[in-house]
Amino acid sequence: MEWFESWFDTPYYHLLYSNRDYTEAENFITKLTAELQLPPQSKIIDLACGKGRHSVFLNKLGYDVLGLDLSRHSIESDKQFENQTLIFEVHDMRNPIDADPMDAVFNLFTSFGYFDSEDDDKKVFQSVYNVLKPGGYFVLDYLNEEYVRKTLVPETVITRGNIDFKILKKIEGRHVIKDIRFEADGKPFHFFERVKLHTLEEIHAYASEYGFERIKIWGDYQLNEFNKENSPRCINLFKKK
Repeated sequence: MEWFESWFDTPYYHLLYSNRDYTEAENFITKLTAELQLPPQSKIIDLACGKGRHSVFLNKLGYDVLGLDLSRHSIESDKQFENQTLIFEVHDMRNPIDADPMDAVFNLFTSFGYFDSEDDDKKVFQSVYNVLKPGGYFVLDYLNEEYVRKTLVPETVITRGNIDFKILKKIEGRHVIKDIRFEADGKPFHFFERVKLHTLEEIHAYASEYGFERIKIWGDYQLNEFNKENSPRCINLFKKK
């Protein structure tokens, strides 16, 4: 089992990241959909949707949304939000997507770069390309490799509820590795996250190989211009040729 299959499927993963700013996320998605000028009823895939917060908000904005995620526990939880225009399904992003042609696919909040194999990375671009309509958008919201290297904090302790998460971070080769240890219910736990530090050039090369044109890069969730040295995010906007 891959690290992301086990870690993302635990309640502790969601607890550790429970402080994520919903208001910031909703403002980002509102600005993003306005920037793309996606009309109501457009069909959008939220790829690696997790607990579904972005899918639900996109649906509230009037979009027809399909939320996909590898975690069965997350999708089971998401099912409570389903309606005629909001559906959730278990799906590995490396595999072809069985769905009607889409207007946009969103892959948000660093939900890429988990795979060791370059072929697996490329499969994501292939599956997204195949499910999009001609002229459809692919938004890949990724970390900025340069910024990560400059700002990495090697050791932190994050307290959520009555659990202290001890986190060690390091860069090893082309990956940033987060080692996570904690005790819960009288038991020790140990998980890790391993994300590839894709460069701008690598991401562009993958996209070009599969028929995408990169038309914009934003540097943060306020959609400010991307700066390679100082931007915390690397939000790529691709269009299917």
